[in-house]
Amino acid sequence: MMRQVNIGKGRLEAFSDGVIAIIITIMVLEMHPPKGFTFADLKAEGPIFLNYIMSFIYVAIYWNNHHHMMHIVKSINGAVLWANTHLLFWLSLVPFASAWMGESSFTDRAPIALYGFILLMNAIAYSILVITLLRHEGPNSALAQALGKDWKGNVSIAIYVVALLLTCFNTYISFTLYVLVACMWFVPDRRIERKLAEAPSKSPTEGGDFR
Repeated sequence: MMRQVNIGKGRLEAFSDGVIAIIITIMVLEMHPPKGFTFADLKAEGPIFLNYIMSFIYVAIYWNNHHHMMHIVKSINGAVLWANTHLLFWLSLVPFASAWMGESSFTDRAPIALYGFILLMNAIAYSILVITLLRHEGPNSALAQALGKDWKGNVSIAIYVVALLLTCFNTYISFTLYVLVACMWFVPDRRIERKLAEAPSKSPTEGGDFR
């Protein structure tokens, strides 16, 4: 039987933070000032700005939850590295889909559908990362006890699927469902924080990695 190899998580966290920072920077660079100099000219850029806010919140939600989750795990392995890279791949596509949807003013089906598909794949990729970490940490780990059934993750995926189907009928309803999922996750997940609060504090000489 092959012995499981544990790897430190520091470089994964640093790399993920760097990629997410670049993603947000790209989204900012996609925003261009209006050519005119009146508030009416600025109003025309409203859909693009609204879409930037939406996408920024989504990326921030993933960073927030990723940070919480990595804070409670003790180590990672090769499978976790690839699962995390898979998540970063789909997150890196958010600026492209976001820019296209912003230019469409939320009325064209293809940009709304692509944006929803990217959100769906991000949710699936995050779920894969969670499952991979749970397999590495074990069913009795602090992460497993903190996450429980993970109903929010499952409900989010279901809502994305419904929103994608509804793009054929009403793009505004689809966008509203995207906002609904963001609202579900906007409040930081308290499960991991509560679990960390229950754990006894460890001195720097002990085996904990809770920094």
